[in-house]
Amino acid sequence: MSQIRTLIAAACWAILLCFAPAGASAQAFQLNSTGMKPGEPMPNRYVFNGMGCKGENLSPELSWTGAPEGTKSFALMVHDPDANTGGAGIWHWVVVNIPATVVSLPSGASTADGARMPPGSRHIANDYMGLTGSPAWGGPCPPKGQKAHSYNFTIYALKVEKLELPPAATASQAGFFVNLNAIGKAQLSISYGRTE
Repeated sequence: MSQIRTLIAAACWAILLCFAPAGASAQAFQLNSTGMKPGEPMPNRYVFNGMGCKGENLSPELSWTGAPEGTKSFALMVHDPDANTGGAGIWHWVVVNIPATVVSLPSGASTADGARMPPGSRHIANDYMGLTGSPAWGGPCPPKGQKAHSYNFTIYALKVEKLELPPAATASQAGFFVNLNAIGKAQLSISYGRTE
């Protein structure tokens, strides 16, 4: 009788394994930062310096793990959906063509000349371009007294090595082609609000 139970149990496990989703044991695609934590306000060193804000405007440190198999490049997009723009939100940072071998960006990597970014990567004009003349990171600077805004950092794993975007591509245009070629994404949401 015990042999029959053992055989039935083994058969059940075999059936369960057959129906387990492919890659179920693979690590989930995750985006992290040592300098920012969900549920805590964004540190001042990442906040914009201008328009009444007095931050250092350094791009945050980011790292990612568990990219899906077949990833040939990454794209990073940072968006504030709560900005008072009539629904479009504000794009703070957009980078495409990050090589698949890169799994992190140090704090301060995003500069006007792009010299600290991974070779081959490309900044796309963000919504600060008209203020700063640079497509590099533009830190948060929401209006005083509003509820804290959400800043959504999303790293996309792409199935292509390079997005061939026109020189004057906008963040929305880049976002279209990023999403068209994405095979996975991971997100980190951080909040920030101003009282003064």
